[in-house]
Amino acid sequence: MTNKKAKLKLGNTSFSYAPAPESTSHVNIKSQYDLFIGGKWQKPSSKKYFTTLNPSTEKEIAKVALADKTDVNKAVMAARMAYETTWSKLSGKERGKYIYRIARLIQERAREFAVIESIDGGKPIRESRDIDVPLAAAHFFYTAGWADKLEYAFPQREVSPLGVAGQIIPWNFPLLMAAWKIAPALATGNTVVLKPAETTPLTALKLAELLQDAELPDGVVNIITGAGETGAHLVNHKDVNKIAFTGSTHVGKLIQSAVVGTSKKTTLELGGKAANIIFEDAPIDQAVEGIINGIYFNQGHVCCAGSRLFIQEPVYDQVIQKLKDRISTLIVGDPLDKNTDIGAINSKEQLKTIKKYIKAGLEEGAEIFQSACSVPKEGFWVKPTLFTGVAQSSKIVQEEIFGPVLTVQSFRTVDEVIQKANNTPYGLSAGIWTDKGSKIFNLTSQMKAGVVWANTYNKFDPASPFGGYKESGFGREGGLQGLAPYVQFN
Repeated sequence: MTNKKAKLKLGNTSFSYAPAPESTSHVNIKSQYDLFIGGKWQKPSSKKYFTTLNPSTEKEIAKVALADKTDVNKAVMAARMAYETTWSKLSGKERGKYIYRIARLIQERAREFAVIESIDGGKPIRESRDIDVPLAAAHFFYTAGWADKLEYAFPQREVSPLGVAGQIIPWNFPLLMAAWKIAPALATGNTVVLKPAETTPLTALKLAELLQDAELPDGVVNIITGAGETGAHLVNHKDVNKIAFTGSTHVGKLIQSAVVGTSKKTTLELGGKAANIIFEDAPIDQAVEGIINGIYFNQGHVCCAGSRLFIQEPVYDQVIQKLKDRISTLIVGDPLDKNTDIGAINSKEQLKTIKKYIKAGLEEGAEIFQSACSVPKEGFWVKPTLFTGVAQSSKIVQEEIFGPVLTVQSFRTVDEVIQKANNTPYGLSAGIWTDKGSKIFNLTSQMKAGVVWANTYNKFDPASPFGGYKESGFGREGGLQGLAPYVQFN
């Protein structure tokens, strides 16, 4: 991508930022990747490969192996053998050493992982560099500490690992989601078969190279690439003891139906339509920046994105104006440019979905505001979008868009906003902005959301559990609660 000067307009004055692209000289991306099974790189049985694209340029990055049923079976068999002969026989202390080594290697290669994440996924380098990669390392560090302390994690209860965990992760946080799932599985003595999203497989495959360098025993972690059919083969495999899935509610329901009647344990982290609530006594400027962070900086590509905003009537006009002013300063462009606030949409298909919802919002009579920024001619882009005048029943209010699109409604009373916020099929997260602690405690006890942030948004910690209610899934990842789905109580 050609690095053009990013333009910023404040009032009647325009400013230009000189391009500040992150270097790629330290990045090694192969032209073709095979499957990582049993500690070795293996050709796919089908001999088929698919292309992963750079969403900011639409150019090919690499060819990636397409795993079929035979490959999935090989990966599960390798995981089973590693579990029975090696991993389950190691002490927690020894397992912790391996996990700790993985964390250190991620730290050492953080710059490379961050650049690959931005190239393959389209997210701004600032997010990959400052959030995704450090959090991924932190999750391995955190769970490494629990590997030899499971008797304290589950006091007065004897636990043992489940066996082979099949894990399927989405495209929005490829490396972080891999860490969320692999780390607790290894700490509790399980082995893993991981399938990354077909549009963002590269950091998972780079992680496989790192696992080799960490000298993790062969077969403990296997990484297979492919599309939905590959994931279905993994879910349906008879020798998989546990399924962990992060993705759409639709696919989550299919997985839940598939495991009915089996002994497989499942955790599902699915869609969301989070409510962000600003009260009249909130720190307005801080709240506005929190809203921007919750929906635009991550392009709305997190299931916990604060895509529904509720503003108390006395400050409604003030907040809307500040939001519009702030949106107008956001820079859309090259994900590798450190000036960029909003990168590329991950795929052409997702871009179509977002545009479909924007069209639906206009057809329903909502009022739209988009920044006047220019976007590159090549690649997949959406300007930050704000909808006002929406109804509670509106399609763009009720359904997950997974893009930088924010809907805004007003409210008068606490009871009214609680009813509106809970009036959605989802229940993953929410945000509250107020200077009254009593109000925060009141709302958190009534909000049907797995995570509720107060006077901040999108803050994560490996020690804190994350997960949802209703159609946002069940089970928790992170914290002590994230270890429990990977053990059986004897």
